[in-house]
Amino acid sequence: MSRRAVVIGAGLAGMLAAAVLSAAGADEVVVLDRDELPEGPDHRKGLPQGRHAHLLMPGGMEAMEELLPGAHLRKRLLAAGAHEISLSSGMLALTPEGWLRRWRREGPVMLTCSRALVDWVLRETVREQTPVEIRRGAVVGLTGSAGRVRGVRIAAPGGDTDLDADLVVDASGRGTRVVSWLDGLGLTGVREQAVDSGLVNASRVYRVPDGAERFPLTIVQPNPYLRRPGRSAMVMPIEGGRWLVSCGGSRGGEPPADPEGFLRYALALPDPIVGRLISGAEPLTDVHLSRSTSNVRRYLEELPHWPEGFVVLGDALATFNPAYGHGMSVAAFGARVLGRELGREPGRGGGLGSPGLARRVVRGAARAADAAWSMAVSQDVLYPEVRGGRPSAGGRVLTGYTRRMMRAATGSYPAASAIWDVTSLLAPPTRMFRPGAVLAAAAGSPLPPSVSPPLTAAEREVLRSLDRTGM
Repeated sequence: MSRRAVVIGAGLAGMLAAAVLSAAGADEVVVLDRDELPEGPDHRKGLPQGRHAHLLMPGGMEAMEELLPGAHLRKRLLAAGAHEISLSSGMLALTPEGWLRRWRREGPVMLTCSRALVDWVLRETVREQTPVEIRRGAVVGLTGSAGRVRGVRIAAPGGDTDLDADLVVDASGRGTRVVSWLDGLGLTGVREQAVDSGLVNASRVYRVPDGAERFPLTIVQPNPYLRRPGRSAMVMPIEGGRWLVSCGGSRGGEPPADPEGFLRYALALPDPIVGRLISGAEPLTDVHLSRSTSNVRRYLEELPHWPEGFVVLGDALATFNPAYGHGMSVAAFGARVLGRELGREPGRGGGLGSPGLARRVVRGAARAADAAWSMAVSQDVLYPEVRGGRPSAGGRVLTGYTRRMMRAATGSYPAASAIWDVTSLLAPPTRMFRPGAVLAAAAGSPLPPSVSPPLTAAEREVLRSLDRTGM
């Protein structure tokens, strides 16, 4: 008897899940997406944050490589134009506690490129490596019962059609209708939490000016500790000799969509470096805005009963403010949980239709999202006019310690190393409380704070040559 798996959503979470299911022995894996998928690395409607900056963190890249053994996904991305950025030396970062120094020692390496490139390279890799079938179709519900999901219902011009499956994976992203689908099966009472800082992202693509090809990734981070709207900007190298420039502002400090206002916004930040860089660069696109930025958690793992044959991964389970760059990595972690559960020995819970498999995967994927959720929410609740959350007493204590660690990191390699490991999702937040990290936080920075970006002489010349602001 053939075994079919259906994945809802052909984005990053969906394609990783499809690869895992194929490797686990599903006879047929069908991926359904409501969009007409582009033939190349182009933006698509179903990815609301697709035009804005995405960082592929080292922890997420490791998980993706594990899920696609032998596919050399990192090499494929680099060959397609992605950039490797060392967190220790390849980045200029102004934090709320000051400029981070750049170190000659090796540190974690993240990848930067457009989100469209990540999705396209991953989709083509999965298509090449597996017999996964991708179809266009809008899923409108689940079939089956509260005890077991039997498939999906797909909208069709002549009437809805059903597609049976031994396992259904919802990887449909921010727009998921999983709560109403479960309601339709009689499974009600899903607890949801939304923490919304009102962040608006504004992004524009520029041609990298001659001579600026090796200029470091540059970011001015928002400051959540001033009780004022958070405002930020980033210049990120992407494929095709381009810079993706994103500005972000929480409620009350939103960036504008007009080109002149976009530049003024970047220049008005605590350091005008992003505005100075782009003032002499050639824009290639208009300014694109997005408001789909809230943190949303669906606590599906808490339901007293969970149907067999149904798994939820990626943004459909937990969605993060994209400013923190964790969404892609958490989606990969969830797919890794699915792979590990499917890989259990027969008789010990492994296999597509194994009893309890779906519940274990949902619980494991929820745990894999915990660290990213805590990091995102603990900062977003500090912004004025945030909706859906407020700082707790314990959160304030943790924030105080984190600020001390970040202050030390402006001139302490051990402190900086602890922060890189956690924010890049290579280590859990407990890494910040290991003895060496605690000592570094207590000792503080052995170097005086840097009042200006830590640029090399060549980089200072590039900045000077591009600056059209007279600053």
